Amino acid sequence: MAVPGFQELMLPALRAVEDGKTYTNAQVNERVAEALSLTADDMAEMLPSGRSKLFYNRCGWAKQYLISALCLTHPKRALYTITDRGREVLAAHPEALTVADLKQFPELEEFLKPTKPQVTGTVGPEKAGTGDVDPIEMVESGYQQMRDQLAKSVLEQVAESSPEFFEQLVVDLLVAMGYGGSRADAGQAVGGSSDGGIDGVIKEDRLGLDAVYIQAKRWANVVGRPVVQGFAGALDGKKARRGVFIRTSGFTKEALEYAALVEKSIVLVDGPTLAELMIDYGVGVTEVASYTVKRLDADYFEGGGISA
Repeated sequence: MAVPGFQELMLPALRAVEDGKTYTNAQVNERVAEALSLTADDMAEMLPSGRSKLFYNRCGWAKQYLISALCLTHPKRALYTITDRGREVLAAHPEALTVADLKQFPELEEFLKPTKPQVTGTVGPEKAGTGDVDPIEMVESGYQQMRDQLAKSVLEQVAESSPEFFEQLVVDLLVAMGYGGSRADAGQAVGGSSDGGIDGVIKEDRLGLDAVYIQAKRWANVVGRPVVQGFAGALDGKKARRGVFIRTSGFTKEALEYAALVEKSIVLVDGPTLAELMIDYGVGVTEVASYTVKRLDADYFEGGGISA
């Protein structure tokens, strides 16, 4: 099964400590996962950023809501114990527990109260989407949606560009990624008429210790193995070991398998990958805003001001 939303994790989290004993954070997480019969694949699912696991993030928010509603107590860092209120909540809601159920407690309302006025039309985490999305997921999901839309727009612009502009774009991207030495060097190396399936050659590093051969075309059709095989043959003609094959379309399964098995190093860059690289390296896009999400450093406070 998929990892449930954080609200669905609140009841099993409360049941995990209903015997009145004190449990560590890891023990609570383990009991919740066991109660829901989550698989190893479920537990390995990541947030959109790929930096943390979905289950642990949602379980953390479930416990945070229970603590804020005074259903759980947090005697020490990473330790949890049920409260008398928690036992009452379990008795009153044996089948399901939601944020709406906990809103009867003023302590939770205080926790949910925004510190700054919200823009008209915005909602808190318990009301967003399906009603089961925590704040971190809201941020990451929103970011991913904007990035996906940006990648789509970038690819559309690339497809509408001229062949000459596309060659310039490829040069700018490779230089931004650390290839080619300088923009001037790279500009001289890439572009012009194709030579036996090779559109250009660029330095692998600033010292020019090795070369990377390039073929870059704006194609609408999916690229098959014969075309990639032809590029590999062109590399043989240059006695080259490395090549980058850039297309605005995609590659067939056979083309990908061939590139992976061939002795020389050939990297296939399809349209979506090209757009992602342009975003990552700031080519054809500009930064509008940057936000840093921070968390409380419990070690700082417990260490008397000294953070690890």
